[in-house]
Parts: sequence; C-alpha cells; structure tokens
Amino acid sequence: MLHYLASPYTHPDAAIMEHRRVAACRKAAELIESGLAVLSPIAHNVALIREAGTPTGWDCWRSQDLAMLTACDKLLVLQLPSWQDSIGVRAEIAAAKQLGKPVEFLPWCMPPAPPRTDM
Repeated sequence: MLHYLASPYTHPDAAIMEHRRVAACRKAAELIESGLAVLSPIAHNVALIREAGTPTGWDCWRSQDLAMLTACDKLLVLQLPSWQDSIGVRAEIAAAKQLGKPVEFLPWCMPPAPPRTDM
C-alpha cells in the first residue's frame, strides 16, 4: 500500500515554509521507518524547486501532485498549524474522496532533530 502525505507548504514567511518542509520530511521518514511506503510531494517538490528554480504554489504543482495522489492507495494529512487553510491540502482531500481513497489525519508534534555528527 502506497501512502500520500499531504501537508501545507506555501506561505509568505520563508521560515514557516522551511518549518513545513522539515516537518513533512521528518513525518515521512517516521512513517517509512514504521514500515509504510510513503510519497511526500513536499520532500520531492521542494528539492526540484531549489535545484531547478521551479515556482512554488498549488497552481504550479496541482497536476503533478494529483497524479501522485491517484497512484497512491491512501491519503495521510499532516495536521501542521493552519493546514485547513491550505488550498493544496483541501484539494488533495477532495480529490482523494472523489477517487474513493481513505483519508487519515495525523496530528503533528515536531520530533527532536537527529543528533549532529559533524560537530
């Protein structure tokens, strides 16, 4: 079973966007470590945004993200602060329901960062 991890990203404050990116990556890693197969569009897309200068925002990523969601079996929604305000997350929930895919909401608590070994 392949799980799609939805989470908000775009925000006027770059620090909030970075917090959201880190949170999505950490949650995806946590879920993968628990044995789930997880696709996180934030982890994938932000790497492309940074390397290729691709624009952020739902308008740019809609077709890509919905294609990924269609390939998945279940939608997991990471409940970061203000997740309900995300145009993308709301659209992903609506699409999952329309496709008959189960939707599960995951509460968020930022786990501690892994210990650094480069010090």
